[in-house]
Amino acid sequence: MPTPTKGARLGGGPAHERQILANLAQSLFENGRITTTVTKAKRLRPYAERLITFAKRGDLASRRRVLGIISDKGVVHTLFTEIGPGFAERDGGYTRITKVGNRKGDNAPMAVIELVEFGAPAKKAVKAEAEKATKKAAPKAEKVEEAPAEETVETEETVEEAPEAADAPAEGDDK
Repeated sequence: MPTPTKGARLGGGPAHERQILANLAQSLFENGRITTTVTKAKRLRPYAERLITFAKRGDLASRRRVLGIISDKGVVHTLFTEIGPGFAERDGGYTRITKVGNRKGDNAPMAVIELVEFGAPAKKAVKAEAEKATKKAAPKAEKVEEAPAEETVETEETVEEAPEAADAPAEGDDK
């Protein structure tokens, strides 16, 4: 038996809390992002990520478990055909919570919980961005390298002149 969460529940009772989380997860999968209170968003994150993990498996048993939680078959279908395979390469971290300020009526802290971009895993996306930036900066780096090369030539000429000046006595020498 799972250990119950400490403190007050979202809806008052455990059954009501399960229904609230199921409805929030269903809305999240339908729309991709929802605005809710920070507390509900923090409670929804592991719940929704667990459902996405079931969708990544894609077998019949997982589909039946998710159908026991989310009542809308259309949402379950999109979860298993689009969202789950979209996160196939990603190991967790399917949602993002962003705090957006307080609600006008009761000053409750609000947050947006959304599905992160799926299709490209985070590491590959960052790697692709880095390669793109490197390619973009490469022509600039070549221009920068050309300028010091000219200065190097001038420096060599200066170095060649310096030994000649060393042979001649300096103005301050008493020889």
